[in-house]
Amino acid sequence: MSYIEESLVEGETVLYKARLHWIVLLWPALIGGAIGIAGTGCLVGAVFRSGRSHTVSGAMGVVGLVLFLAGLALIAVGIVKRNATEIAVTNRRVLIKTGVITRRTVELLLAKIESIGVYESAAGRMLGYGTVIVRGTGGTPEQFDRVARPLELRKQVQSQVEGRLRL
Repeated sequence: MSYIEESLVEGETVLYKARLHWIVLLWPALIGGAIGIAGTGCLVGAVFRSGRSHTVSGAMGVVGLVLFLAGLALIAVGIVKRNATEIAVTNRRVLIKTGVITRRTVELLLAKIESIGVYESAAGRMLGYGTVIVRGTGGTPEQFDRVARPLELRKQVQSQVEGRLRL
């Protein structure tokens, strides 16, 4: 069960969920892929070097295996980091949770939200990601980078805040 589902109070429903954009996986995938390819090259080289015996020659094989596993681990860490971030708008509040081992949560009641801002770089506008900055009354701004569809998140928060003001 996700953090958001566990945090809901009686009568509260999730109206919108957002997540980090796939762009957060770009660098881990590129660097992990390069390391993995280098490791595969070392493994293949070690096998060819060993001749017909089909055994992997010592140090080169070990280095290749370590590099390959390090590349996989780097990619896995990126995936876990992306999936560990939860963002939701409910009928009562905005919830944001980041982290796996250490957890950071921000929960703002809709009535206490002063403003929500979005910053999109040129690349972010083209690919659909940006930085969302949520300010609560009397609080410091909370910034969340590389959120997918940030304008939709802002729209959902604003529509809920306006709905609460009319009640």
